[in-house]
Amino acid sequence: MNDKAIKSLGPYQRWRRRVLAILLAILVAVLFFCQSAFPPNTRIHEFIETAGILLIFLGIVGRLWSTLYIGGRKSAQVVTGGPYSMTRNPLYLFSSVAAVGVGAQMGSFVIAAGFGVLCAVAFHFVILREEKYLTEALGSPYRAYVARVPRFFPKLSLYHEGDTGSFRPRLLLTTLLDGMVFFVAVPLFEVVDAAQVAGALPVLFRLP
Repeated sequence: MNDKAIKSLGPYQRWRRRVLAILLAILVAVLFFCQSAFPPNTRIHEFIETAGILLIFLGIVGRLWSTLYIGGRKSAQVVTGGPYSMTRNPLYLFSSVAAVGVGAQMGSFVIAAGFGVLCAVAFHFVILREEKYLTEALGSPYRAYVARVPRFFPKLSLYHEGDTGSFRPRLLLTTLLDGMVFFVAVPLFEVVDAAQVAGALPVLFRLP
């Protein structure tokens, strides 16, 4: 590992959080004026919301699984086991899955997919910045990893368990608390639904 590995990924991670926070704020603001084409309390609306909750749960569990392997080692060594054996960015992948679940709380397929796509696009730019740093910091082992494992969408046939390294409960707790923010969408969008039905919020778009 060269001297640049000493440099922390902290600035990249802070930039990632800012990008995601701004993106979610814009999306939520826009959604205050959108409504599902499927009225609240109908079977299909409730189905989309329920599926969304399951996706949020899957995203949180996936983030915990990823953290169990990466455990603060991202800037120190190439982690290739567990979820990192199938995709180089499982944390971002599972965050995007959870984002689909967040959008699904509006009861719309289009909004759910839109949340996931926009989240993945935002992460793409973060990933490119991180890859440049990691290539310089970790050298040929990381370049070999890049050549073998997909950047985002997982290749299941590559899976192997690998080594989780030293267990760090604090990082798992931090990841869990971060992930719980996704569940804020459940009561928030219920309030938005109620306000739109009551006429307190204008509806400019209806999306299937």
